[in-house]
Amino acid sequence: MKFDFLSGEVLLIDKPYGWTSFDVVNFLRSFIRKMYDIKKLKVGHAGTLDPLATGLLIICTGKKTKEIDKYQGMDKTYIGTMELGATTPSFDKETEPDRYFEYKHLTVSDLEKARQQFIGEIEQTPPVYSAVKIEGKRAFDYARKKKQVKIKTRKVMIHDFQLMNIHLPHVDFMVRCSKGTYIRSLVDDFGKALQSGAHLTGLKRTQIGEYNVSEAFTVEEFRKLILSQTGHSDSQSS
Repeated sequence: MKFDFLSGEVLLIDKPYGWTSFDVVNFLRSFIRKMYDIKKLKVGHAGTLDPLATGLLIICTGKKTKEIDKYQGMDKTYIGTMELGATTPSFDKETEPDRYFEYKHLTVSDLEKARQQFIGEIEQTPPVYSAVKIEGKRAFDYARKKKQVKIKTRKVMIHDFQLMNIHLPHVDFMVRCSKGTYIRSLVDDFGKALQSGAHLTGLKRTQIGEYNVSEAFTVEEFRKLILSQTGHSDSQSS
């Protein structure tokens, strides 16, 4: 496998837990430039993953960055876990629970009935802890300063939403959806439909269009591959 990063490559990367999508882009840009002695290189990603999520990122380099919109527009598939009985301001584990609810009375039938409300075109509000821009700033910048902001709702398409394993208060699920869908918002809305609250505790993007995370490099795998191709040592990469 030979790469031509300036003419353009489409890389499948399995994003590590705790990294932002921009962390991955910045690391790859810096690493590739150093290993190939490239002065300037365009690198971008097609679809942000939250730091607490893992899974498939499509990274485009060089002239292939012109195709980012194409990949961003593709449907995406996720597997995840939610916890019922508590909500958080960020809709996930980034922030501490702010409200608690009863959940032990819920049945599988209750969950299935709520699930069916979220198939097809739905309207959702992105989390206040998100990268959505409001007057030129990211929403999370306002949220972390405890400033109140109003975020516009958006229409998204949920093609499939399945509850895979129910072990209350935790529920494993799978979602296949359109671009722009916030899984954290879907989980929060699901909790509201049950009147029992919910927040996201784990998420992995498994597919973008026909591209699967099983075909992706981890960051470390990609680093070692480039080192072997360029003949550099670990000490030279740092």
